[in-house]
Amino acid sequence: MKDGEDGARDHYGELLPVLSTSSAKMDYEKLVNVPLPKFEKVYPGSPFFMEFGYFCLRKTSKHIFRTFEVTGAEKIPTDRGSMCCAWHTNGLVDPISILLTHPKMFVIGGRHDLVTRPILGFWARKFAVQPVVRKAELLRGGCSEEEAEYLNGRSLLNLATGISHGFACALFPEGTSHSESHLIRIKTGPFRTVLAAAAHAKAIEAPSPVLIPTGLHFRTGHLFRTDCWVEYGDPIELPRDKLPEELVQAVKNGDWMEPPSEVVIALRDMLEEKLAPMTPNRDTYSEVFRDGVIAHAESRIESGTGLTWREEVLAVRALKTKKTSPEAKEIATKIGDSLHSANLDGRDINSKCDGLRGFSPKGALVNLAKLIPMLVFLPTILVGMGPQVAGGRLLGDNTDEGLDARSSYHFLFGMFGSLFWWPILSTIITILSVTYSSELNSELGLEWMALIGGEAWQQAVSVISLWTALILLFWLSGISFAKGWDPVSDSAKWFRRRKNNSKVSEDLVKLRELLK
Repeated sequence: MKDGEDGARDHYGELLPVLSTSSAKMDYEKLVNVPLPKFEKVYPGSPFFMEFGYFCLRKTSKHIFRTFEVTGAEKIPTDRGSMCCAWHTNGLVDPISILLTHPKMFVIGGRHDLVTRPILGFWARKFAVQPVVRKAELLRGGCSEEEAEYLNGRSLLNLATGISHGFACALFPEGTSHSESHLIRIKTGPFRTVLAAAAHAKAIEAPSPVLIPTGLHFRTGHLFRTDCWVEYGDPIELPRDKLPEELVQAVKNGDWMEPPSEVVIALRDMLEEKLAPMTPNRDTYSEVFRDGVIAHAESRIESGTGLTWREEVLAVRALKTKKTSPEAKEIATKIGDSLHSANLDGRDINSKCDGLRGFSPKGALVNLAKLIPMLVFLPTILVGMGPQVAGGRLLGDNTDEGLDARSSYHFLFGMFGSLFWWPILSTIITILSVTYSSELNSELGLEWMALIGGEAWQQAVSVISLWTALILLFWLSGISFAKGWDPVSDSAKWFRRRKNNSKVSEDLVKLRELLK
């Protein structure tokens, strides 16, 4: 989100983010009455809706990324709770990416409107999401300071209690999703929460939870079929011995109490030191594009091959401290900015590092294998996926929450749109098939409702089977659309490479000589 245009500032003197239409609407009574998480059971929320929700999230997430990689999950202890902290640049896709790759069940906290939106709010309440009022809403009059203090204290205490009982949690210390190329100022909420969790664990004689710095790496977060790498860092042990007995007893009795500020600040600084390198950690994205070009160029020079997304992130990270000549940086900046303006990047450099990649027969065959199913299913894709794509693009591309929230709408329309639209569409088609069964029988040359028999129950089974088959057909169509988008995207990139090759080839040759 962008800095406040109205000039409102927090107590640090920093501009507050502009409130979106949704975040500006606050129903305090509704927020106070959200379901509380259950700590003594396997699921903190509704078992049915959480399992079904996880299933839907997995199926949707599986197809929005072209590549998806997770590392470090084996470091996460499973005998205790944990708090994951990451930078926040991709809306709801950020917490979902952690939720689906962490080995533990989650207690969830989020912006207050997450639990009051029409459809999303229903699911958030079933997941027992605990609402949090940010300083931006408070200072702009969303509620009184006493109301915000009560609601936030209750929510943080519930999250802390859940963590102490062995659940996981993910909070984003920057406090807002953004489009910067580095961490913005880190707030203290997550650290106060996890320290309260450590105090509660101490009170109930449970293992102390850990704090896990988490890297969320998206090649271009707001684009469909982008690359993602979720990187779990080394767990940070909490200073359990520095927690006063008053805090331990307070949280044990169900009362919120602030942990000592010096402990909170020390933990915040420790997390920031470990988390900053798990972001691009550059002043501008132009520097990120520059180092991406250098990383790929060096790889091409050394081995003639390109880099995976994770390898590129690590190579760019290493360039932060690696000495590169000013001349090479200047030329790489020019190339990086030119490629970015053409929606290209370092992957598009050819194996000789003297121009952009051309036609690849092997790549063409792979893409053809992806394209054919999409063409076969095209009619059902248009009917079954068209409304979701149109709705996601319409709201996502015109949201007042910034570019970083665009993927949230795409994701939600992909999931909820399919969840509601496919059953409706299948029902309509099934009713029409039953209503006009005589005409269909004449066209098909068989009585489709009597395929397994003429009894009423057998015809009912045929009707149910048709409805189920339609759902499966739309699901397969969705998969073929996701996979089939890759060759469409690759073909467009090939044309852009041909168009822009002459603009960067000379500079690439110069860069190659400087990097040798």
